[in-house]
Amino acid sequence: MALTRTQLAARVAQELRDGAYVNLGIGLPTLIPNYIPANVTVVLQSENGILGFGPYPYEGEEDADLINAGKETVTVLPGASYFDSATSFGMIRGGKVDIAVLGAMQVASNGDLANWVIPGKVVKGMGGAMDLVHGAKRVIVMMEHTAKGGAHKVLERCDLPLTGKGVVQQIVTDLALIDVTPGGLVLREVAPGVSVDDVRTATGAALAVPHEPAVMAIPPGV
Repeated sequence: MALTRTQLAARVAQELRDGAYVNLGIGLPTLIPNYIPANVTVVLQSENGILGFGPYPYEGEEDADLINAGKETVTVLPGASYFDSATSFGMIRGGKVDIAVLGAMQVASNGDLANWVIPGKVVKGMGGAMDLVHGAKRVIVMMEHTAKGGAHKVLERCDLPLTGKGVVQQIVTDLALIDVTPGGLVLREVAPGVSVDDVRTATGAALAVPHEPAVMAIPPGV
């Protein structure tokens, strides 16, 4: 059984270290703030100019002036600050972001990332992803393991235009948690009810399994 979107967000949230400065990409990563463990405090940074935003607002409490990079309304936490995009990208390019969590169309076994061009569709550009993958100290990809129709998204080599070369350290999907190492992809965890063979079938790259993978821990009620 693959994880739901909220379960995936809850699992990725467990990878955030206490005290870290974290940038969340548009799409699936924006669900993470709702599931950050109670004993972990992180500072969320949005490249459109917010430091210290929080979970989505409750319905009816939205403030149209408070949005993230995906143009979704957010809340802000005590001590939050606002600034222009130039200052925001100065933080990113200056190495002040500890972790970036991004979606992806494809990830290669060497950590190459393709996440800004959708074949056959008009796109507005790559946004801040190219800066984030080089400026953040750690890059985690959060995505569904396969594309529609079962096409592989984890590959030996990306065939879409790259966002960055060798930039991804970890891949967390609805099927598995995979580390990107100098020796290739290493399977660390599987979703409840998912077998190693299921993950291998859904992966278009060699996958090392040095020991029996753990089962992803999902908080109760998610």
